[in-house]
Amino acid sequence: MIKAVLWDIDGTLLDFLKAEKYGIRTCFEKFNLGECTDEMLARYSEINRKWWQRLERNECTKPEVLEGRFLEFFQTEGIPTDCVPQFNKSYQFHLGDHAFFCDGGEETVKALKECVKQYAVTNGTALAQDRKLEKSGLDRLLDGVFISERVGFEKPNKRFFDAVFAAIPFKREECIIVGDSLTGDIRGGMNAGIRTVFYNPENIPLPKEYHIDYNIRALAEVINIIKTEETNYGSIENQ
Repeated sequence: MIKAVLWDIDGTLLDFLKAEKYGIRTCFEKFNLGECTDEMLARYSEINRKWWQRLERNECTKPEVLEGRFLEFFQTEGIPTDCVPQFNKSYQFHLGDHAFFCDGGEETVKALKECVKQYAVTNGTALAQDRKLEKSGLDRLLDGVFISERVGFEKPNKRFFDAVFAAIPFKREECIIVGDSLTGDIRGGMNAGIRTVFYNPENIPLPKEYHIDYNIRALAEVINIIKTEETNYGSIENQ
């Protein structure tokens, strides 16, 4: 029986790409760097994704990610890199100016509030995540927040999840993790020994090396997963 849901934030409950677009363009204007076109944003998003995946594979540190992605992006676009440290700091702040929910994100969390405990598990920076959680109201809807910067380890590191389970009153078999990242959330769930729910709105093919218990295209499906598990648990109890 599922008693707790571990939610990824960026790309799962909150639409990270919208926040990213706003934050980047706000900083381009602030630093007088000209227009950041949709094409430039697409190139940045790909660079950013690769840097975070390196972090999840333990190939670099978070500070290296935060500035390295902008160094690579600026070099790709022919933009002077001397402002990268200040640009990154400003970006972290403005990334939290607005919170955009993914389809069904807010409604699903609210629907589950009386059924299970819900926790955020995120690799985002504390500055950006604190602001996004406050702006979205998730800080009040969720029962706890675990940000890797404060935990001391990143998803998918097992030690990140060990810290989570040391702080919440649930067994691993009573929890599921829901996320959009195979390398961070699903691999993390596998490392932690908990059931995994892959939020897969684009219905991408599932790599064989990942154990995915549930593959969903809409967040509302999490409600049905919990109801189904509850029904199955009740049936077993009555046998």
